[in-house]
Amino acid sequence: MGDIAGAGLLSHAPVIMFPEPARIAANGGSDFTLATGLERLRREVTDTARYDTVVVFDSHWATTTEAVITAHPRRKGLFTSDEMPSAISRLPYDLPGDPALAHAVAGLAAQRKVWIEANDDPHLPIHYATLNLWTYLGRTGKPWVSVSVCQTATTEDFLRIGEVVGEAIAGLAGRRVLLLASGGLSHRFRPLGELRDRMAGDPANIVTPGARAADEQRIAWLEAGRHDEVIRSMPEYLRYAPEARFGHYLMLAGALGGEACRARGRRFSAYENGIGTGQAHLWFDLPAGGGR
Repeated sequence: MGDIAGAGLLSHAPVIMFPEPARIAANGGSDFTLATGLERLRREVTDTARYDTVVVFDSHWATTTEAVITAHPRRKGLFTSDEMPSAISRLPYDLPGDPALAHAVAGLAAQRKVWIEANDDPHLPIHYATLNLWTYLGRTGKPWVSVSVCQTATTEDFLRIGEVVGEAIAGLAGRRVLLLASGGLSHRFRPLGELRDRMAGDPANIVTPGARAADEQRIAWLEAGRHDEVIRSMPEYLRYAPEARFGHYLMLAGALGGEACRARGRRFSAYENGIGTGQAHLWFDLPAGGGR
């Protein structure tokens, strides 16, 4: 059987792509732990982990009529963000893919009547929710595969999509996969006129006290391994506009067993502000067979 070797709910906040002096200036004299935390995660976890492929649940890749998993043998080029071209410009990338895994997911999805399609179109865009994490955590020759967040999916749909991904991994003999849910927590921005005065990571800059409290409660649940509480409280959390309706996390949770998952989150950053949004890194060390 294949195995999920580790999993993380990780922020891709664009500030991590700023040069270090710019990060320190924006944060009032010290670096963002969102950046230093990814460096520590690489040193302590991903550089020493035994895995074959990384699968990223990419909160910036919005599809409409199905979830899509990339099936390219390789994705290579230069990336400039249309959202923030001054922050992420001409970023070179070279990501081997894992077509066998992608087609295993899509094939199983068809059997389970879950809408997930594999796609290897060479013109399919790539997104910085994948590339920012790859910049910090990627290793030469290791495949990276992206999964979209379907914008018409419900919480239940996201969990089923993740369940299919996890089951497909288990069906590939000897395969070891890292799962990364790339995205933030509450996700409302400060108005443009306030942004440059609210760049620091201090959570006092989160857009509302209610959003901060909701984020901190979910972080506490995840640190305690209470994925069931996070999932059951989604109707309440949606009031605070979690990024991509928290689809990136919910697919991760579905792959790890859904409400039955008890994997405890290990913090690799402080809870930090991203111009009004909530951001953090949590890593789940998993027993053989996933998070159940």
